[in-house]
Amino acid sequence: QVQLVESGGGLAQTGDSLRLSCAVSGGTVSRSAMGWFRQAPGKEREFVAARNWNGGVTDYADSVKGRFTISKDNAKNTLYLQMNSLRPEDTAIYYCAADLRILAPPYRATERYRYWGQGTQVTVSS
Repeated sequence: QVQLVESGGGLAQTGDSLRLSCAVSGGTVSRSAMGWFRQAPGKEREFVAARNWNGGVTDYADSVKGRFTISKDNAKNTLYLQMNSLRPEDTAIYYCAADLRILAPPYRATERYRYWGQGTQVTVSS
């Protein structure tokens, strides 16, 4: 059974940095497209960042481009999201998503991913 478990969320102030982790069990991330999404209260889940299986293709939402970086450690079977220069509008529950297959882009649609984590809360105060 494939499981994705996010961690690293918490309370931050404007300008702070946080690194989210997504540990995957029951499957390997080495040949998987993976992504991060977020959902703020009262809003739909939105795309944040994604990468193809080897990192040759990455994609970021305009709102986070230049501030967030998606990466993956195949040895640890873990996906990361480094978030710098946090803003109050980054406040949301962050979800990681994986397909565990090599997928061609685009990666922004939630329907492209078969597996999801339970989410981790990120709250940024001004």
